[in-house]
Amino acid sequence: MSKGQNENKTSVALLLIDVINTMDFKDAERLAQYTEETADAIALLKREVKAAGVPVIYVNDNYGLWQSDFKKVINYAACANGQHLVDRLEPEDDDYTVVKPKHSGFFSTPLSSLLNYLNVTTLILTGFAGNICVLFTANDAYMREYDLYIPSNCCASNLAEDNEYALKLMKGNLKANTDPSTELNLTTLIEQAIQRQAVTSYDG
Repeated sequence: MSKGQNENKTSVALLLIDVINTMDFKDAERLAQYTEETADAIALLKREVKAAGVPVIYVNDNYGLWQSDFKKVINYAACANGQHLVDRLEPEDDDYTVVKPKHSGFFSTPLSSLLNYLNVTTLILTGFAGNICVLFTANDAYMREYDLYIPSNCCASNLAEDNEYALKLMKGNLKANTDPSTELNLTTLIEQAIQRQAVTSYDG
């Protein structure tokens, strides 16, 4: 990891879940009708949060490439049907990457350790699919007591109604803020995260 623990001054992290995607699975055509618009919204949000000093973490399926680095995962997705997503959302050199074997970004991955290293208390979750991997990751994040912001325009599912239901679950059961990213007050979000980190550190 390239950043020191004290370099994340925001106590926030942005997670991009399965955005490097092969789009080569059952019902991928249904999801594809939403991915470009959603990816553009994620890319804009990523630029905004990085400008504010928020670290970006890609949490992505490994597609069975157990012996590959993340660059090979990117190439694999691009050679399938995911070039449009790679074009919009390819990781930059200062972004973090975590590969996962199952739906949740926390299952059998170092994500918890990385978030602790970065002093994160608030997570912004984005990606595909909203009703599967985003939902599973959000559930595990909630159980780990992270505050959650899951912008409704930055995740998509195969069916719009499934995505809406997942967002409803995450808002109601996981206490997530699901306002679209266009309504995000990033300054306030960071201030609240820093305050929570200060309280957590004091209690510890």
